[in-house]
Amino acid sequence: MAGLGTSELLIILAVVLLLFGSAKLPQLARSLGRSARILKTETKGLHDDDPAETQTTAPPARPLPATVRTEHRDTRTEHRVVRPERRDAGPARW
Repeated sequence: MAGLGTSELLIILAVVLLLFGSAKLPQLARSLGRSARILKTETKGLHDDDPAETQTTAPPARPLPATVRTEHRDTRTEHRVVRPERRDAGPARW
C-alpha cells in the first residue's frame, strides 16, 4: 500500500480523527465509498467503450512513388540588415 506501514497508517488515522471528529468519520467513510464506487463504474464504462473504437480500420496508405524528384531551386536571396536607430537614453537608473 504505497510503502505505508502500520505505524504510518495509525498516525494518518489519528490525524483524520482529530481533523474531522468521531461524529463525522462514518459520514466521511460513506462518501469516500460512494466516490470510489462511482469512479470504478465510470472507468469500467470507459474500458467497455474502447474495443469498439479500436476495431475501426484506417484506409490503406498510398504507396510511395518509385522515384524521388531531385528538383533544386535556389532559395537564397539578398538580405539587408535593418538596425533600429539608437537614441542616447542617458544614464541607467537602478
